[in-house]
Amino acid sequence: MIRQLIVSYVLLVAVAVAAFTVPVAFTLTDQLRGDTELSVRREATTMALLLGAENDPSRDALTEMAEAYELQTPSTVQAITADGSGVGTISRLSLDDPAVARALEDGRPTVDWGSSFVWGPYLVITVPAVSRTDEDETVGAVRIRYKTSELTERLWTIWGFRAILAVAVLAFAAGLGAVAARRLTRPLRQLNDMASRFSDGDLTARSPVTGPQETQTLARTLNQGAERLDTLMAAQRIFVADASHQLRTPLTALRLSLDNIADGVDDEFVREDVEQATAEVVRMSRLVNGLLVLARAEAKVSAAEPLPLRDIVQERLHVWRPAAEERGVTIALGGVADGRPLVLTSPGHLDQVLDNVLSNALEVSPDGGTITVRVEPRGDEVELAVLDEGPGMSDAEKCRAFDRFWRGQGLTGRSGSGLGLAVVKQLVTDDAGTVALRDAPGGGLCVAISLRASQRSGG
Repeated sequence: MIRQLIVSYVLLVAVAVAAFTVPVAFTLTDQLRGDTELSVRREATTMALLLGAENDPSRDALTEMAEAYELQTPSTVQAITADGSGVGTISRLSLDDPAVARALEDGRPTVDWGSSFVWGPYLVITVPAVSRTDEDETVGAVRIRYKTSELTERLWTIWGFRAILAVAVLAFAAGLGAVAARRLTRPLRQLNDMASRFSDGDLTARSPVTGPQETQTLARTLNQGAERLDTLMAAQRIFVADASHQLRTPLTALRLSLDNIADGVDDEFVREDVEQATAEVVRMSRLVNGLLVLARAEAKVSAAEPLPLRDIVQERLHVWRPAAEERGVTIALGGVADGRPLVLTSPGHLDQVLDNVLSNALEVSPDGGTITVRVEPRGDEVELAVLDEGPGMSDAEKCRAFDRFWRGQGLTGRSGSGLGLAVVKQLVTDDAGTVALRDAPGGGLCVAISLRASQRSGG
């Protein structure tokens, strides 16, 4: 927008400069041409009057005047009499010359600039010499060939000065336009900065109320909307915290009560029913915990930060390797490029994402299998892929895998809450990333997570 404003301002100034400068330059050019033609023609007419006197003193004066004129000006003087003879030391014209013939026959002068565009190398003026005793008799002709090189230099001076002046004015206009454009668009840039911070999860972002009345009104409206949304998100976070306390406490108490009952019952049938009820309470606790994690993911909006992906991955793999080794499952890290790629993500999001994905991969991996975690920078994105050697998923199952409460069969039964991948998708989406399920090479499932790469180098 700043560039468009500057270009528009410079174009307007250019049109104004052209409208005032070009006509003046053309006028000065025409004036220079007219003054030169008038001066040369006046000198040629004076010489023609001396030639028309038809006496020796006059012709001697003509010769002296021609020599002096040639010395003082870049000109050549030529003359001829009606009978074809020359005049003193002055160069003689040819009677076959069309301009000379016209002057002798019609008694009219001719002016030839040598070119239809401004002028040629010479201005040629031919003037008839009329007898002083008989005005109807033409006794000769005088020609002046005026070299126009000085006129050309003056023409370049006229146009060059105005061109330099126009360039200087346009440069000044561009600088002034840049200052004016940045001043005019400053409120819009402030609104854009506020919107960018807001989209990154900073709900405290506000825009200064400055600039024209329209932008002030827009800034107030956006600030009020941001304030209201921040209030709603805060209320939702408070609700999630309260729900966490209110739901977990009675479930914990219920499980303790069932354990106490199981310890004091000798009847095997009653004990079996109590154990079944305890298992359902445990499953309900897992479900509540999953719902609370998902609710927190939906309610918590925080600004993304550049974080080292490799360090986070290595930390989570270190936590999960003991659990994998109990079943003989190997967790391998591969595909990490040199350096430490940084990704834009909210603190804590990647930890939860990796925990959920690794938990699912470990659940479906066969004993002695391998879970591979790969990190691959791809331009503006970094892909984090987790590959297992489990049974994989059909296309229909992949379409439903991110739905809440949907559970795949896997190898270890339907013991999950069905919220793990839903939480993963919510957290990744909050960080403006994408997650997809693909078939792993050689069988199994590949969970591919694409995150925004930070412009800062990870070192």
